[in-house]
Amino acid sequence: MSAPVTHTAAPGLRAWLTSETPSSPFQARCIQVYLGWLGLARNPLALLGLAIVVALVLAAIFAPVLAPHDPIAQDLQRRLLPPGTPGNILGTDELGRDILSRLLYGARITLYVVALVVVTAPVFGLLIGTVAGYAGGWVDTVLMRFTDIFLAFPRLVLALAFVAALGPGIGNAVLAIALTSWPPYARIARAETLTIRNSDFISAIRLQGASPLRIVTGHVVPLCLSSVIVRVTLDMAGIILTAAGLGFLGLGAQPPLPEWGAMISTGRLYILDQWWVATMPGLAIFTVSLGFNLLGDGLRDALDPRSSR
Repeated sequence: MSAPVTHTAAPGLRAWLTSETPSSPFQARCIQVYLGWLGLARNPLALLGLAIVVALVLAAIFAPVLAPHDPIAQDLQRRLLPPGTPGNILGTDELGRDILSRLLYGARITLYVVALVVVTAPVFGLLIGTVAGYAGGWVDTVLMRFTDIFLAFPRLVLALAFVAALGPGIGNAVLAIALTSWPPYARIARAETLTIRNSDFISAIRLQGASPLRIVTGHVVPLCLSSVIVRVTLDMAGIILTAAGLGFLGLGAQPPLPEWGAMISTGRLYILDQWWVATMPGLAIFTVSLGFNLLGDGLRDALDPRSSR
């Protein structure tokens, strides 16, 4: 009697997730997520990017378990050992610290920077863009000219200026990156808001007595989220490179923290003879940036109905 239940459970769930007439908002959201996953699963490169991002998260979470050595413990008798050395698979740096352990713990710093920027810059940019697009008039003009001021400067140069004013450190680096990352999200949110603010359903909601704040937060912002999520994923590579650049210049995470950019900065002194000291963290930055780019490209195809086949 249990066999029919096993064979019909999955088709029943699939039918519920592919229904063209959802019976509740929860089912509608589940259908949207499921269809987005199907679109993402059809893209092998997007799945590769997702696997890289998941590997980064797992490496950051389980770094104490995976790391064979203490990332800041020095052993001058084992300095500059090449990759493949027993006990040091990726070699050691100029102070005898295990490079693999430092890369694993460095994933925590990278994920910390990415997470803090994601929960600050897109939220602020989404707020500015939707308010500017819905309000229009002088509010739109003032907010967009304020946005243009930030867009007029290269992101890394502006981040360097903020960190130089605030002082070196991982916290100030995150703040500087967040302050320079929000303008593109504001532009995207404004463009999306301009296309829907005069729609019939917005007019109907307005006639029902909804306040502008309720309309923006309850109806305009959710419609802008898909575009913002795609842009966030595509921007992760730039955020990681900016954080690595600040660390390379000594303005990010301070020694002895195993930050990938700082590891490249110290390893460049040995690049000709001991190439692995700078190459290994460089490969880590390249791999993670590539993973986010592939995932973002796949999400763009999966979440954008205009590009769906």
